[in-house]
Amino acid sequence: MRDSYHEELDDINACLVEMANSVGSQMSTATTALLDADVALADLVIAGDDQIDATRENIEQRTFTLLARQQPVAGDLRTITTAMRIVADLERMGDLAAHIAKVARMRFPDHAVPQEVRPAFLEAGNVAELLITKTATVIAKRDVEAAQELETDDDAMDQIHRGLFRQLLSEDWPHGIESAIDITLLGRYYERFADHAVSVARRVCYLVTGERYDTTTSSSVG
Repeated sequence: MRDSYHEELDDINACLVEMANSVGSQMSTATTALLDADVALADLVIAGDDQIDATRENIEQRTFTLLARQQPVAGDLRTITTAMRIVADLERMGDLAAHIAKVARMRFPDHAVPQEVRPAFLEAGNVAELLITKTATVIAKRDVEAAQELETDDDAMDQIHRGLFRQLLSEDWPHGIESAIDITLLGRYYERFADHAVSVARRVCYLVTGERYDTTTSSSVG
C-alpha cells in the first residue's frame, strides 16, 4: 500500500513536469503568433489552453484523493500541498500564454506589436522560454540552486517590462492609445508569467527545505 502511495506521489510530480513542458510549448507558440501575426498559431494556443485546464483538474483531484485516503503528515503532506499550489501556478501561466495569443488574434491581419517594440517582445519570449524550461527542471529534480537562479531570470523580465513603459511614455510614441494599451497588457502578461515561474521555484524550495520564502525577496523567512 505504501509503495503504491509513493508511486502515486512520484507520478503526480512527473505530471507536473509534463504540464510545465506543455506550458512552455504554449508560450513559445504564443510568442511566434504574436510576432508573426499568425492567426493559425494563435488559435492553436487558445484551443490548447483547455488541455492545460484539464490537467490541473486531474492533478488536483488526485491530490485531494491522497489527502482523504492517506492522511499524510510531515514531508508527504508538504509534497501534496506544494503540488496543489504548483499546479495552480502552471495553469495560470498557460492562461497568460492564451491571453497573448488572443491579442494576436484580435489584431489579425495586422501585427499587434509595432516594429519599435518587436525586439523587446522577442527578448521577453526568450526569457519566458528559459524560465519555464528551468521551472520544469526545478520540479523534476527538486533543485534548490536552480530554483534560486530563477530570481535572476525574473529580474531580466522586469527590465524588459520597464523598458517597454519607457517607450510607451516617450513623447514620440507614434502608434496611438489602442496600440499602447495592447503593449501594456502584453508586457504585463509576460511579467506575470515570469512571476509565476518564481512562485513555483519558491514552492519547491519550501518543499525541500521546509522554509518559506518571502514573496518580495529571495530570503528565507522560516
